[in-house]
Amino acid sequence: MNKNNFKKTTWIPESLNSGWIYTNKITNSNRSKNLLEYLTKNYQHSSTEKWSERIRQGEIQLNKKRTLDNLKLKKGDLISWSRPPWKEARIPTNWEIIFDNQDILVINKPAGLPTTPGGGFLKHTLTELLSEAYKGYGKNEIPKPVHRLGRFTSGVLICARKKETRANLSKLFHNNISSSSSFRRVYLALAKHNPSLQVGQSIEIQTPISKCFHPYLGEIWNIQNNENQGINLKAYTQIKLIEKRKNCDLLKITIYTGRPHQIRIHLASIGTPLIGDKVYKSNGQFSSCSTPGDGGYFLHAHQLLNIPINDKLCSFEALIPEILKSSII
Repeated sequence: MNKNNFKKTTWIPESLNSGWIYTNKITNSNRSKNLLEYLTKNYQHSSTEKWSERIRQGEIQLNKKRTLDNLKLKKGDLISWSRPPWKEARIPTNWEIIFDNQDILVINKPAGLPTTPGGGFLKHTLTELLSEAYKGYGKNEIPKPVHRLGRFTSGVLICARKKETRANLSKLFHNNISSSSSFRRVYLALAKHNPSLQVGQSIEIQTPISKCFHPYLGEIWNIQNNENQGINLKAYTQIKLIEKRKNCDLLKITIYTGRPHQIRIHLASIGTPLIGDKVYKSNGQFSSCSTPGDGGYFLHAHQLLNIPINDKLCSFEALIPEILKSSII
């Protein structure tokens, strides 16, 4: 993997994985329901008939044993779904190396490559590609992502080989909630026109982010509202209008916290969703039939500023995709 390989993208084609076992433990709020009712309500990506068929075929187990679909659940029960192999979409397999000191690896991740398993991806991920690319160096020499970029978000992503390094950097990414900190993550994006913004002006968004019910996925991250479940996470985003175009705004976005889908959620919450975002709509609304892994938007992690490495503050920058380059800078 090197810079020379980055300009000509190579791909892994769509292919079957080896399947996966999903598990979930029953809480107080779900006890007294029968198994089929629980699965149908919480995982609406499949019909009642499909879940019933999986139970009959033995794909679904309760406490590691085959079971009946009308069995009542109780607190502490463990549900397991042995999902058969499924096809994973094709992915780009090469990236630009921005920095490598044999512990920390900084890359320019291409759009279309999932960072970690999730959203229907197990093997077609950056994590898996890193394991394959560096397997000859030994288990403890394989770089692993410190943070996550969405599948269709390109740009600067930091990995580290040492567990201690990953832990220290992860704290920085997840716990940096002060605007006075010198650490910055700067993105570029195309979003719906914001009539209250003029070129050069900025807006700050500090709406908390938490989980709420999603009929297809079970749950989804979104802004705080009456349907949220669990803890509300502090989130801080600053957006600046760089350029007004015919059908969209080019934005510079700085985030001080690293919440799931933070930029997409915050922009949508003020009525300025990313152009092409199939999930997050204006004013806290979201699609009930799309997933956060769906593409169509343009979001690029352009810079990571002031990362502490060996007692020095280091900054990294990824080349800007043509569609996100400004004509007035």
